[in-house]
Amino acid sequence: MTSFQPETVPGQAPPADSVHPRDSRTDAPTSVSRLNDTIRGFIERWGSVWVEGEITSFNRRGGNVFGRLKDLGTESTVSFRIWSSTLARLPKDLKVGDHVVACVKADYFPRTGDFSFAISAMRHVGLGEQLERLERLRAQLRSEGLFDRARKKRLPFLPQCIGLITGENSDAEKDVHRNAELRWPRVRFRTRHAAVQGDRCVPETIAALTALDADPEVDVIVIARGGGDPQTLLGFSDERLLRAVAAASTPIVSAIGHENDRPLLDEVADVRASTPTDAAKRVVPDVSEQRALVAQLRARLTGRLTQRVVHDIAQLEQIRSRPSLRTPHAMLTSRAQELWMLSNRGRDVVDRRLESERRRTSELSAALRALSPLATLARGYAIAQLDDGTVLRDAADAPAGTALRLTVEQGTLAAVSEGAVPDAVPHGSSPATAPFDGEAPGAGPSDGAA
Repeated sequence: MTSFQPETVPGQAPPADSVHPRDSRTDAPTSVSRLNDTIRGFIERWGSVWVEGEITSFNRRGGNVFGRLKDLGTESTVSFRIWSSTLARLPKDLKVGDHVVACVKADYFPRTGDFSFAISAMRHVGLGEQLERLERLRAQLRSEGLFDRARKKRLPFLPQCIGLITGENSDAEKDVHRNAELRWPRVRFRTRHAAVQGDRCVPETIAALTALDADPEVDVIVIARGGGDPQTLLGFSDERLLRAVAAASTPIVSAIGHENDRPLLDEVADVRASTPTDAAKRVVPDVSEQRALVAQLRARLTGRLTQRVVHDIAQLEQIRSRPSLRTPHAMLTSRAQELWMLSNRGRDVVDRRLESERRRTSELSAALRALSPLATLARGYAIAQLDDGTVLRDAADAPAGTALRLTVEQGTLAAVSEGAVPDAVPHGSSPATAPFDGEAPGAGPSDGAA
């Protein structure tokens, strides 16, 4: 403790540092430094205390931890700090919501007047009541499929109107507006203000969400709030709000707190943004990036088209340089002589084949004429047939009165048999030596001639 050496001047009020707080009065006040130092000396005599509670804040900064410990039955809280040397000896899984027992020692900072507790030991007792309730709700919603990635809706590429639910005149509202307008200047907002902590948080947020979800012009809804103690973010883990978000038809972005804040709204919402600034970056594209992308795509398209045209021109020139296209008449000239020779050869082959077939046809015709019955009829013979078509071979088969049909060289005629007559030519004689001139008309050889 600082030592104060009073240096009083007769007839004047004593210096403030020389007055002990218990001796202070209107005409002799003590100094702030003397008061703070006196308080620190008093607090240092308390010693260490074991206390039970629930961790509601646990922030790491520069290797140290600063947080708050909440009473299990009331809303009373105390702030604590854990130096890095002590933190190395504590369990590694300490986090918000843990039910712990801690050895604390009161500490007072005279320079700032801040009061806190330094922790020298801490161990788990179990889940705090608050965390236990949230874990039960988390398990229930997960079993119902509210956390499933398949049910989450995709954000539009460029929303025409953004619905924003946040606190009135809050830094979160300013961050979302400023960053979204920097990325896409023509973006429009439809903002609904609601309490972001306390008893009014849930009903006002649900009312704002219902109004924006029913608005056909709103393409996406952002629920934003700046960072804070996890105790103040409990409204964004309320079951009523979570079910309202799950039932909404408009895509919803959760932008609650900072990176290490994870209310259940982050799990149910379609997109989770770590901060309000991150939400603005996720909801609208960057106009400069899109222009650069369009320019890049145009350059790639131009390059591809130019490359294709140059390649096709080169191929066309290569095809045109071939002899068949450069001097097509030369190919025709060289083929004309070959065609003339082939055509002449073809005519010769055809003529020889026709002549050969003509001779063969003549020979076959002569053979056919020699073997044809018509040649026999042409020499004066006739064929006698009965009515049933049977060829008459024996005169005995045609008694007198039998109807006959006689076929001669030129036509067919009907006749009636008068019976057999004595043979003019004895059987067995050669027909070539027989006198045919005295035969009766229509008479013929005995082998079928009448």
